[in-house]
Amino acid sequence: MDAALALGPQLERGRSARQLLEDRRRRERALDALTPQRAGVVDAYVVSVALDSDPVFAREAREAGKVLSRRYGAAGHTIVLAGDTGRGAPPLPQGNPESLTLAIARAAELMDREHDVLVLYVTTHGAPVALAYHDGDEGYGLVSPARLAAIFDELGIRNRLLILSACYSGIFVPSLADAHSVVVTAAASDRTSFGCSAENDWTFFGDALVNHALRKPQPLEAAVREARGLIDDWERSNGLTPSNPQIAMGADVSAWLAPLEASMPKVASPPAGAPATDALKD
Repeated sequence: MDAALALGPQLERGRSARQLLEDRRRRERALDALTPQRAGVVDAYVVSVALDSDPVFAREAREAGKVLSRRYGAAGHTIVLAGDTGRGAPPLPQGNPESLTLAIARAAELMDREHDVLVLYVTTHGAPVALAYHDGDEGYGLVSPARLAAIFDELGIRNRLLILSACYSGIFVPSLADAHSVVVTAAASDRTSFGCSAENDWTFFGDALVNHALRKPQPLEAAVREARGLIDDWERSNGLTPSNPQIAMGADVSAWLAPLEASMPKVASPPAGAPATDALKD
């Protein structure tokens, strides 16, 4: 990969001064609202980000933030960067490479990096080299595996549950998988994922994993198996090339995953929004 692309470039152009100021204030309020970790408790810090302005990603990131916060007891420890849903929802800070980096950095300031966990959910379009940032005609950029790994290394965040909903997101597994991390991706490194039509409420991956499997009081591995089965059924029934979602689970993740799962809600929450497969119907 070209070294310049690996650094994660971001380009902003043509935004109004008022728009920039309003978004900066929203972001600062969201960062300031995060609360410190609790001594003696394995806390999860949830960062849910939509990096593309197609409204499906904002809808998915917002609901994923709710589901993951509930599942992992992250009230006060959750930030959602998701822009406009296209349906009149209250504005949230824009998701872009800079805001993603700042949210992770703020979580690192507040968490016990020895015991607490960063839960990162990113939803966007993907390319064979990186996650894509795209905001209409005003914002462009990339978040590469090398860039995301460098952020974690700099900040000393070792316990990580990373869920990446994008085409080709399997490219992140070699750079981010280690003994203390779980990496779940919507597709293999050479495959696309599906369901990212702007009018959707969910991508296939987000619908299967977040909207169904992770709402249930079941272990993460079981949730991923359920999601993969759903996605496989949806793809086969619509004649689509399998996306082949990936999971890499480190040998030492039970130190943080077990206490988080022990305190999960005992009752499932109901799915929200229209099924991702609705967009494929005639």
